[in-house]
Amino acid sequence: MVDGRRRMEPFEYLNRTRLVFGEGALDQLGPRARELRFRSTLLVADKGMVRCGYVDRARQLLAAQGIGVVPFHDFGENPDTREVEAGREVASREGIDSLVALGGGSSLDCAKGINFLLTGGGTMRDYWGHGKLSARTDHPTPPRMFPMIGIPTTAGTGSEAQQYALISDAETHAKMACGDEQAAFRVALLDPCLTLTMPRELTATTGYDAISHAVESYVTRRRTPLSQLYSLEAWRLLEGNYERVLTEPSDLAARGAMLLGSYLAGMAIEASMLGAAHSCANPLTRRHGVAHGQAIALMLPSVVSWDGQVVDDL
Repeated sequence: MVDGRRRMEPFEYLNRTRLVFGEGALDQLGPRARELRFRSTLLVADKGMVRCGYVDRARQLLAAQGIGVVPFHDFGENPDTREVEAGREVASREGIDSLVALGGGSSLDCAKGINFLLTGGGTMRDYWGHGKLSARTDHPTPPRMFPMIGIPTTAGTGSEAQQYALISDAETHAKMACGDEQAAFRVALLDPCLTLTMPRELTATTGYDAISHAVESYVTRRRTPLSQLYSLEAWRLLEGNYERVLTEPSDLAARGAMLLGSYLAGMAIEASMLGAAHSCANPLTRRHGVAHGQAIALMLPSVVSWDGQVVDDL
């Protein structure tokens, strides 16, 4: 302690993602892809995005810039190693040079996983942890991941702001956090209009997940003064609009606040990581198939209560 205050430990933070936020931000997909010199891109989007018409819209925007699109939709809510490998096979066969992830956290994580395998080979288990790709020595030159654009359609995971992919092991069902500085999206397009099609239950569970990110990242031991700024602003946006998007789902201002809050909480996670609520919730998903947001909603109140008691005891 210094003068009764907590000592600020040294830290380093680099934001690797260009953020484009606002109603109609999806329209920037073509120009931003052209700037990144996309020629043939793998469009990773869950089947719900096809039904909503978002995939067709993304294809039109890319085609207008002369960019070829290879679609990949064969993955579930929690992408696993077999699904990621299937995506890699498609991407490798078609000779893509970039990726666009459109959808919830599953789409964004799946795209990152495919990029790991395309770039470095091997299996997802080889990248469990952080920095395993950049540290590989079995390549004549350091492997470079393909550029990616992330377009979230849910306000929850904040994966578009992070360099980690959560991929389930198809055999053990363990959730593997695979991260590397290169795995950050070059561009994140945050368009609140895309969240209007979210069912109420999905709005509730993903929103609660984002709230938990703001709470946990604020108190984790790895927090920094900068990550806490992100956590606080994320909390302000999320707490003030969570009930609003449930009672007035067409309120675009509230939808935008939730989407931006989710992104900021994701940025906080980049520096601070998460805590006990997620540690307790992940086994519920792994062993019992409880949806991630629901598992978080079950665990966060108890963890917050316990943390409060620990603080009181101190």
